[in-house]
Amino acid sequence: MAVRSKSGAVAADGAVAPRPKVRIEEVARAAGVSAATVSRVLNRTALVSDDLRDRVEAAAREMGYVAHGAARALASRRSRAMGAVVPTLTNTIFSDAIEAFQQRLDAEHHTMLLATYDYDEELEYRTVRTMIERGVDGLMLVGSMHPPHLLELLEASGVPFVQTWASPRRSEHPAIGYDNGALARIVVDHLVGLGHREIGMVAGLTRHNDRVQARIAGVRGAMRRHKLRLPPERIVYTRYRIEDARAALREMQQRGPMPTALLANNDVVAMGLVVEAAAQGLCVPGDLSIIGVGDLEMAAHMRPPLTTVRTPKRAIGAMAADYLLARSNGRDFDLPPELSMELVVRGTTAPPPMRHKDPDS
Repeated sequence: MAVRSKSGAVAADGAVAPRPKVRIEEVARAAGVSAATVSRVLNRTALVSDDLRDRVEAAAREMGYVAHGAARALASRRSRAMGAVVPTLTNTIFSDAIEAFQQRLDAEHHTMLLATYDYDEELEYRTVRTMIERGVDGLMLVGSMHPPHLLELLEASGVPFVQTWASPRRSEHPAIGYDNGALARIVVDHLVGLGHREIGMVAGLTRHNDRVQARIAGVRGAMRRHKLRLPPERIVYTRYRIEDARAALREMQQRGPMPTALLANNDVVAMGLVVEAAAQGLCVPGDLSIIGVGDLEMAAHMRPPLTTVRTPKRAIGAMAADYLLARSNGRDFDLPPELSMELVVRGTTAPPPMRHKDPDS
């Protein structure tokens, strides 16, 4: 004979019949309220008492009621979902910003939809288009380098969006970030102040990545101020993985005399350089100084601890959420012209070895 369970009825042949979907009217009856009141509670309006809200939510949980998202969005013209489209999560700088973004949305009873595009501009376009089709109320993007048809799509859709890790001074669209030229001056001035003149850079890939392009240009400009050069052979490009960064150090060594200091595009790359240097028996910072960008949690716990630039990772994510929440509700939100950074000097930078010092310095 058939046996019924919470998940449905089991027929004699063993087939499980799906449980009928609980309707909002059933939740209302169980809670002793109207269907309209249930709707107000589940849509998080402020028009119900805390006791009533608790009663309705308890009934919905007990009965396994799930609101029909598409119908709710159609009725309210709001999906209460925000999209975040980032190039990668292997760079944990983005992970920190995404976590802050989601926490701020959750506090306002919004959901985050997350996607990556691996620095492929066509994949970024398709992802953004899909999120718009799914009815997101706003979008967080990374950088200010986007294909023209993506910006046209955003303008035509009317969906609010904000660019993160992008300098507001360099974009006509809403942006939150810092000036990579200023960041470059911080790291170059630190190394030159220690006495380094032979400086190299291990940068990220530049494809569809305006941040790396701006940082390289900034480093070159900062070095020119000190009457130094950054020749092409002193720049190695790498993906943001420890093993790739280790290979980048070996490639730099094959190109000729080693610099006395290396600028890493971020802390992940810097950590890979430190690991490879240790594997080769090189002393950091005695033989080679290394400086990162980001100040990830692990940076302070390395041996030696990593010198780096603290960037406003979580502030960027939280502010992006605040901006999109305000714009989706028809409110203005003033974005700051730039966010601040801070040099954190630890144990991976020091004066260069004596044999490399400029006798006139």
